[in-house]
Amino acid sequence: MNRHRKISLLAVAIATAGTVAYAAQGGMENDALSVIRAKIPLTQAVAVAEQHANGKASRAEYENSTLGWGYDVEVVSGAKVFDVKVDAVKGSVISSSEDSVEHDDAHDKKD
Repeated sequence: MNRHRKISLLAVAIATAGTVAYAAQGGMENDALSVIRAKIPLTQAVAVAEQHANGKASRAEYENSTLGWGYDVEVVSGAKVFDVKVDAVKGSVISSSEDSVEHDDAHDKKD
């Protein structure tokens, strides 16, 4: 029984060391620090999204998706809600889709 415990502790130590080494090499990046690479500010991304969807932004965030780092802006236009993705380097709209009013933020994580 003592032998299994030592093996388990060793496995946890190896896994932890591997994760720390991966993070130190830049494999994991802090979201707050990654915004430094954005060429346009959040305010400009919001303005682009509002103009594209002809509405007002209700939520905006800087996030990493399958399309790379960019801004995800939720825009309300009349009775419709749009999820507008703005390129953080070019400032152009990458994608825009109508979102259901009943969707929550967890449902938006489909990319």
